[in-house]
Amino acid sequence: MIFGILKPYPSPLISGRGIDLDFPLLAGCLALLGLGLVMITSASSEVAAVQSGNPLYHMFRHLVYVTLGLGAGLMTMLVPIATWQRMGFMMLIGAFGLLVLVLVPGIGREVNGSMRWIGFSFFNVQPSEIAKVFVVIYLAGYLVRRQTEVRESWMGFFKPFIVLLPMAGLLLMEPDFGATVVMMGAAAAMLFLGGVGLFRFSLMVVLAVISVVVLVQAQPYRMARLITFTDPWSDQFGSGYQLTQALIAFGRGEWLGVGLGNSVQKQFYLPEAHTDFVFSVLAEELGVVGSLLTIALFVFITVRALYIGLWAEKAKQFFAAYMAFGLSFLWIGQFLINIGVNVGLLPTKGLTLPFLSYGGSSLVICCACVGLLLRIEWESRTHLGSEEHEFKESDFAEETSHGR
Repeated sequence: MIFGILKPYPSPLISGRGIDLDFPLLAGCLALLGLGLVMITSASSEVAAVQSGNPLYHMFRHLVYVTLGLGAGLMTMLVPIATWQRMGFMMLIGAFGLLVLVLVPGIGREVNGSMRWIGFSFFNVQPSEIAKVFVVIYLAGYLVRRQTEVRESWMGFFKPFIVLLPMAGLLLMEPDFGATVVMMGAAAAMLFLGGVGLFRFSLMVVLAVISVVVLVQAQPYRMARLITFTDPWSDQFGSGYQLTQALIAFGRGEWLGVGLGNSVQKQFYLPEAHTDFVFSVLAEELGVVGSLLTIALFVFITVRALYIGLWAEKAKQFFAAYMAFGLSFLWIGQFLINIGVNVGLLPTKGLTLPFLSYGGSSLVICCACVGLLLRIEWESRTHLGSEEHEFKESDFAEETSHGR
């Protein structure tokens, strides 16, 4: 029914060519979703059996999240990129509203000492996941509106931080240090690609490093994590327990792994085995080969997303280009931090691994981002929304080659 209502408005799903998607990106993301479902089923079976009496409890819940995520991806594909551009300021206000609400007692839900979730009857919503995407959309619009100012003046460079710094403060109040780093990193990358001069960008990097050092030293638990990260074996049954168990999982996996479902570390040795540390269980069961293939999939979809931004820029669709770059860097930041934590290259942080980790908000937002990227790729390829082209329905009736 909904497709009938939207039929006059072409999209990657409804066009003269039928379904017209960037299949390489879609295939890579679906492969990660499938792998994530398999690994969550394996990693959570022991915990689910004890906690709920059903070893497939988390698998069924994750299937619901996958279904919701696929629905969110389909819906975002139907919305023109120009609509997102018009809604940028409203989405920024919505992001602030969600981050304030999660801190209100009785609305925000505390888990493991952090107020990061708004609880509903059957599921939790993590506002930081939504806020990061909304910030990318708003900042993409700002870079288009103030392009000359951003490139040539200090004021154009500093204005985004009037928005970013208060939002980072709200994230740190939860506290969610990992989400803050990812959001600010993606924003910095977008500003650089938007044309900020090298001197101003270098100054921003220096200030960011100083801020991270100050924030780490400001909270004892962050400092303890940093000390533990440098030598987890010095307190392997205390603050270093999670990291040492993850490293044991990597060691047990060797080259080809112990076999799917045969992980020992998931049996209550490794905390959060199906969420933040699912990659460690994957490494134990599938080995170095499986781990490298998974990383290769991550690299493929992020590089593909960056190319989608480049294609949009060549089509003079600058808002779409900046948005694609921003979404790509959100993924890259979470990939690097989560895998870095799992292998002991970074201090422990509560960041999920996109597409693989158990978590409804993260998965649904990742799928919605895929839908946005597919829409951007389609609009840039068909020149819908380009400065030099005027869209007509007849433009999509002819069969043309994909060209990419």
